[in-house]
Amino acid sequence: MRKMLLLLAALFFFASSAIAAEKVEAKVTESYGAGANVFSLATGSPGELGLLKELGEAFAKKADARLDWVKAGSGVSLDLLKNKQVDMIMVHAPAAEKKAVADGWANGRVLIGSNEFYVVGPAADPARIAQAKSAAEAYQKIAAAKAKFFSRGDDSGTHKKELSIWKMAGVQPAGDWYVVTKTFMTATLKRANDEAGYFMTDSSTWAAEKKSLPLLKILFRGDKYLVNTYHALAAPAGATPGAATAAKFIAFVASEEGQRIIRSYGKKSIGEALYDDAAYAKQYDD
Repeated sequence: MRKMLLLLAALFFFASSAIAAEKVEAKVTESYGAGANVFSLATGSPGELGLLKELGEAFAKKADARLDWVKAGSGVSLDLLKNKQVDMIMVHAPAAEKKAVADGWANGRVLIGSNEFYVVGPAADPARIAQAKSAAEAYQKIAAAKAKFFSRGDDSGTHKKELSIWKMAGVQPAGDWYVVTKTFMTATLKRANDEAGYFMTDSSTWAAEKKSLPLLKILFRGDKYLVNTYHALAAPAGATPGAATAAKFIAFVASEEGQRIIRSYGKKSIGEALYDDAAYAKQYDD
């Protein structure tokens, strides 16, 4: 009996260690500013596309701050905030955001802007989704044709939205045609281009990368369900070392100066804005 108990204890120890090993760590991707007030922020595309850098550097000058960006999709970002590994997040996962606030481990839920989702694919459009009247119908056509479709499969805001559309379409995607990449937006877009598949991308990443994606084109857009609102959430006051500075950063992003940066970002570099501001996004917010 003693040996059995020791064996069970050992098994429990190793199982617990394996679970702990799976816990996502907050690894800083880049830092903006060099001030004394340090805070960390987890997000995906706004950091990948450079918007966060512009916002962070503008805020750092005003607040003697340093922003540490942790690159993560919305699902992982929410987990990092819940586990107090970051001070704030910028995400697009409305249901999960509301639950975080209701459960008390996230403060506020400030609308900061939006973009939208496009379904892109090969110009030949083998599934004929350009004829669809809704996002759900477009997905039904892709599934019926068993046309190659790329999914990030990473619990990001994009992945959550994709899954909700499959549910609306009454489809459980599976098979060789449904390819899960476990990579971020830009990397998955490039793979869709190289392998002639469909992918649901956000409009911001498409605008920034479309010149390098000659084999893809926008085949479906315009469904109001595809408007993608972003919110900022922070750890409760005192819960993390940088929570107070994070709250000030959120206020800055929501201010006229921050909103001006958001609605103009991209105009100089690529000739068009990558994001809409909160005033525009409000009509689609829930």
